[in-house]
Amino acid sequence: MGKRRRVAERRKTSPAVIGGVIAVVAVGAGVGGYALFGGGAKAESRTQAASDGREAVKTGPLSATEVQTTAVRFLTAWQQGKPTEAAAATSDSAAAAALLAGYAKDAHLKDVTLTAGTRSGDKVPFSVKATVSHQGQSKPLTYDSALTVVRRAKDGEPVVDWHAAVVHPELKDGDTLVTGESGTPPVKALDRDGAELTTATYPSLGPVLDGLREKYGATAGGRAGVELRVVRGEESKKAKLSDRTLLELSKGTPGTVKTTLSPSLQAAAEKEVARKERASVVVMRPSTGEILAVANSNRNFNTAFQGSLAPGSTMKVVTASLLIEKGLASADKPHPCPKTFTYGGWKFHNYKKFEIKDGTFKASFARSCNTAFISQAEKLKDSDLTQHAQQVFGLALGDWAIGVPSFDGAVPVQSAAPMAASLIGQGGVRMNPLNMASVASTVKAGVFHQPYLVSPSVDNRKLATASRTMSASALSQLRDLMQYTAAYGTAAEPMAGLGPDFGAKTGSAEVDNQKKPNGWFLAYRGDLAAAGVVQAAGTGGETAGPIVAALLKAGG
Repeated sequence: MGKRRRVAERRKTSPAVIGGVIAVVAVGAGVGGYALFGGGAKAESRTQAASDGREAVKTGPLSATEVQTTAVRFLTAWQQGKPTEAAAATSDSAAAAALLAGYAKDAHLKDVTLTAGTRSGDKVPFSVKATVSHQGQSKPLTYDSALTVVRRAKDGEPVVDWHAAVVHPELKDGDTLVTGESGTPPVKALDRDGAELTTATYPSLGPVLDGLREKYGATAGGRAGVELRVVRGEESKKAKLSDRTLLELSKGTPGTVKTTLSPSLQAAAEKEVARKERASVVVMRPSTGEILAVANSNRNFNTAFQGSLAPGSTMKVVTASLLIEKGLASADKPHPCPKTFTYGGWKFHNYKKFEIKDGTFKASFARSCNTAFISQAEKLKDSDLTQHAQQVFGLALGDWAIGVPSFDGAVPVQSAAPMAASLIGQGGVRMNPLNMASVASTVKAGVFHQPYLVSPSVDNRKLATASRTMSASALSQLRDLMQYTAAYGTAAEPMAGLGPDFGAKTGSAEVDNQKKPNGWFLAYRGDLAAAGVVQAAGTGGETAGPIVAALLKAGG
């Protein structure tokens, strides 16, 4: 954290005592005792309104002194157990005061030592050392965090930009820290072979294990322990985030929950996503719906199950089956693929504006021709894609029950240009790798099987079903399209050597203010189906394709 020195506040009264020791803040080089009180910074940055004597709103970049002084003021008050005083140095004093007061009262944290590191612009990193003490049990807690200093809107004074993550990086706004008997007993999650699943072995499974505990902790036969945990607020609950254990003071007695995860495929999935930033993947078994692997580069959020992203051209698997059933396309019949096509006032184009002259629908699908799909929008009803996705693929009904929190997609009814965009996986369509692995699985199996991580026999829950299967002709043609794409189309390079019983589709989803698209890939091989996404990295064949193909090979 760079060069440090200790700074003690001078005071006429007795020093604040927390847990029996005097609170001391260590700060980065260049901040002395005078700056601690803010005298130098305030005098330096304040400007006067010439005409009426009122103080003008401060503007312009923050000086190093302003940033350091504000950071010291906030950290010192926090460490001294003065939440109201610390909160006054933030952009949201009410929210800050409540969370900081709960730090001692609800989280039972004492002996707090905050050590600031070297400032970087307006950001100041700091480390936290504290003791969690409750019901005669104590354990040390250490972690790193950071704060950012901004100008307050009303007067331009420097303050800490308040977010709950300042207190602990695992917190989202509205969350709280609580130490006590855990809300639910712990669970020991097992793989399909009976071995324990841990984050030590499978680093990205943290959110999955949290979800299993939340769902099955009360019924799996365990006994609660005492722990420090993040208790989610309303916004986090809406995002389907589970409570998270930060530190166990005493272990409860865990119950056991068996999952469908394959240890070999899970290990392979962890290895594959670790090669790239923002990668997520799911592998499942088409014949049953069992989820065999789930992994994310981001270990704090399960994008694979809970993400909500435009799936790009992988959605063309769903749209192609719709067009075939409607008689608007046929695998081996001629189909238009112009460079551009305008619909609803929007001009749609293909990647690098290619065109296919006198080509078939199979050729358009294999090369992922956008205009081949957009050109059919005028012949569809606004609700056709939504109904087809729900009735045949079991998507977007909000009724999946996989055993942990998940999102089963969104295909809203739209009109005009947004409806056309939805045909190629843009517009309002939102999916995640679990949803798209299920799409690939439905094509392979010929029928929708709701994916699941925990067998429904464990808790007698009802799995979602689709109201119908696609026509035999559409299914046969769709498999032909996906096999051709895997052998000769945009998916050929990553799928090389995995045929002939295979199929695939690539996708690239453009995102506003993002230089590179999100790369998508879905595929099946034998009785395995998988889908993955690598965000902001490029085309699906180049990014997610190698991940998915490696797992299909590993499971073969």
